[in-house]
Amino acid sequence: MRGLKLGLVILGGAVLLSFALGGSAYAFHGGGVAECGGCHSMHSPKAGGSFLLVGTDQSSTCLSCHEHAGDTGPSSYHISTADADMPAGTAPKQRTPGGDFGWLKKTYSFAVRGTANTEDGATHGHNIVATDKGYVADSTNTTAPGGTFTSSQLGCQSCHDPHGTSRRLSDGTYVRPAAAPGASYAPIIGSGSYNNSAAPTAGQAVGVYRLLRGLNDASQGVTFNGVAIAVAPSSYNRTEAATQTRVAYGASGTNTWGSWCATCHEGMHTTSGNTVHAVDQSLGPTIAANYIAYVKSGDLSGTSTNAFSSLVPFIENTGDIATLQSHAKNDDTFLNGPASGDKVSCLSCHRAHASGFPEMLRWNMENEFMTKAGVYQTTERGRSTTEAAAGYYDRDPLTKFASFQRVLCNKCHAKD
Repeated sequence: MRGLKLGLVILGGAVLLSFALGGSAYAFHGGGVAECGGCHSMHSPKAGGSFLLVGTDQSSTCLSCHEHAGDTGPSSYHISTADADMPAGTAPKQRTPGGDFGWLKKTYSFAVRGTANTEDGATHGHNIVATDKGYVADSTNTTAPGGTFTSSQLGCQSCHDPHGTSRRLSDGTYVRPAAAPGASYAPIIGSGSYNNSAAPTAGQAVGVYRLLRGLNDASQGVTFNGVAIAVAPSSYNRTEAATQTRVAYGASGTNTWGSWCATCHEGMHTTSGNTVHAVDQSLGPTIAANYIAYVKSGDLSGTSTNAFSSLVPFIENTGDIATLQSHAKNDDTFLNGPASGDKVSCLSCHRAHASGFPEMLRWNMENEFMTKAGVYQTTERGRSTTEAAAGYYDRDPLTKFASFQRVLCNKCHAKD
């Protein structure tokens, strides 16, 4: 028995080491339910918690792996920077497409026309509740803006299904089968999130993008609309100082990002009128042409093959995964701009987790200019130079933007 226990300890250590150092950002979940023992403990769960979880709550359990104390820079599947790794004047470390939840803990004070002003960290993103990691509910918005979802219930599991029920079949359709006696459904063979994910064959399935909920999932007190379609490069948590990380966001029929986000934010959306920005609408020839031509303030010399910006991503009007896989890059080898049928959606302007700017925007909307005289807004917004640059994923303001760069609404509207 002692030998068996020792063998299990050594095996467990080898599994954990492989998970931490193996270079794969998606092995643990594998596109579906993760290794049960990674999240649950039958004999020593976290005191005060539930579901035999290893954390006090569901988000704390997620962050037991997705936050790692001691990170010095972007690191694999981490989506949150530990408090000790971002003292005052330093920025959160992670650079995932969805952003770093650490921005929620960055509150800035500064003066606006001589009047003291505070930019509360809670405005920077989705305020998940993760007690073990110091994340608390939004104290300003008791429900989701534009909706009724209760903020105190918001956690990683609100958007992601840790058991990965939904799946994509070999014919490209999406299903969320009911696991019940007598049921028969295609098993998940791996992740469907990446540009190198295997295609399922007949009788097989892969997971949906990022294990996101959908397909009438009502387990969280709201009913999700459709499926969120996208493909990411397999290495995605990285600085964009040299090259961009392009997630290929897609849409097919009613499976659109705007309708998915509207599960909780239905009042933020419209299909017509001028009071609320349209989502899931085709760009049209004029906006698509603006996007392609716009390089920076005063420079409309862009071409269709170098137009893409991850600070203003568009939604491709296709749900074909093979096509999206060929477009998801991190080396600037595919920077093609939009066609007129491609779409604007929530993620065109917002990050999904959090950002360095209010309302989880991808750029600073609180000033007329993003840069002045070739430098980012710093003291005017209460930030250090490194914090300001981190919001733009370390882009060099001198080479990536105009010396007096106006906000990136102009990428589509070219009013500067």
